[in-house]
Amino acid sequence: MRYLKPVLTAVTLAFALTACESKQEERRENVLENKADMTEKKAENVRESGERAADRIERQDPGMDAPSTDRAAEAVRDTSESRADKLEDKADRIRDKK
Repeated sequence: MRYLKPVLTAVTLAFALTACESKQEERRENVLENKADMTEKKAENVRESGERAADRIERQDPGMDAPSTDRAAEAVRDTSESRADKLEDKADRIRDKK
């Protein structure tokens, strides 16, 4: 019976430490989730910005060289899409750390 008190103390301490770790882990996961969300927002902004830039290029075409204007606008769209995809991949990697 004299071993019962140290055992109960050890078990209680183990539960207390587990509770602290889970709160810290929850905070860490929340930080990672927020970071991933912000990265996805950046990706969305990059896509929208690229689309607006491409639209501006197309509107400025005087009509004499439409194929080159179309290629320039498409290049802007492709570049912004590629950057946005990389940001989304980064967000996925951040979430995988949870």
